[in-house]
Amino acid sequence: MYKEIHIKSSQKEYEVSFVDDIFTLIQKFINDGSFLVVDSKIYDLYLKEKLDHSLLGKKILLIEAEEQNKNIESSQKLIQTLVENSVKRSSKIVAIGGGITQDIVCFTSSILFRGVPWVFIPTTLLAQADSCIGGKSSINFRNVKNLIGTFNPPDNIYIDPIFLNSLSEEDVKSGIGEMYHYFFHSASPLIQDFHNDRLHVLSDRSLLVKYIYESLTIKKEVIEIDEFDRGVRRKFNYGHTFGHAIEALTDYQVNHGQAVTIGMDLANFLSFQFGLISENEYNSMSVLLRANFPKFSFSSFSIEEYTSFLQKDKKNVNSNLTCILTKGAGHLEVYEMELNDTNKSLISTYFAEEYLKPV
Repeated sequence: MYKEIHIKSSQKEYEVSFVDDIFTLIQKFINDGSFLVVDSKIYDLYLKEKLDHSLLGKKILLIEAEEQNKNIESSQKLIQTLVENSVKRSSKIVAIGGGITQDIVCFTSSILFRGVPWVFIPTTLLAQADSCIGGKSSINFRNVKNLIGTFNPPDNIYIDPIFLNSLSEEDVKSGIGEMYHYFFHSASPLIQDFHNDRLHVLSDRSLLVKYIYESLTIKKEVIEIDEFDRGVRRKFNYGHTFGHAIEALTDYQVNHGQAVTIGMDLANFLSFQFGLISENEYNSMSVLLRANFPKFSFSSFSIEEYTSFLQKDKKNVNSNLTCILTKGAGHLEVYEMELNDTNKSLISTYFAEEYLKPV
């Protein structure tokens, strides 16, 4: 098993541990009096037959981990249930689930008693390879996505690849997209291996662990330098500006990680068009990324629809689009791009059928 990843934060230092018997650890948390906040689907799949049912609603609190529930109301409901069950400032809250469960518990634990300890057991590839570290919470407010949030790192993170076995192929590909964005950010030597293993990891999820470890190691190095996302950490938005707009454009029919995969390829295409990389460099990166593209047709969408979503991106500081372009793997640049007719035409060209066919 891989060694622990130790992360330094101005708020606390914490560790990511890779374990192979997560259920013994979960039972230990219950024995110690911790509160478990669990994605109801994970509870049904993995914990229902292992834990004491009489603790439901008392020490084991289930949430419906859906995007529409990632809001203030869910946090208030969780606080109410915790208070009714005599939560103390010294109590520990253990979140078991993916990114939505993480966001709700991270946010709630940061405001309850001005902060209570929490632990995260991530169960999705996206959460294990990306969101579990960095300390961010994001809560939707009045239909505005991720408007509210805090920085509140967990005390510990425990990763067990057993949870990956129940993920759909699309869920795995979503996580793969997020890992690729770290690998290209830092020119990881595992990029080609990851591409070669893309079919094997779908059938044997344990093979993902070395790539999860690499992804977290890359992220650790940056968040320790720029914890609050004001400097070099901004380059982690590579693929995200264009990807978030794809999610919104398709009403989230394209999942986050695969939207980011397209977003990276579009960023690379624009980088080629602006003379930052050669056509050969673009093509070599595109072959890797297109292997993770979703099967989705963009033919019914107009460029005006897409650019209208780009203009709403929260990272924009003026009328220009703030995005991340590339001068090659390991050489990302923050770029202010004017959404004029010429650049809209380039984006429209990209969305032509030939550029979006997955391999």
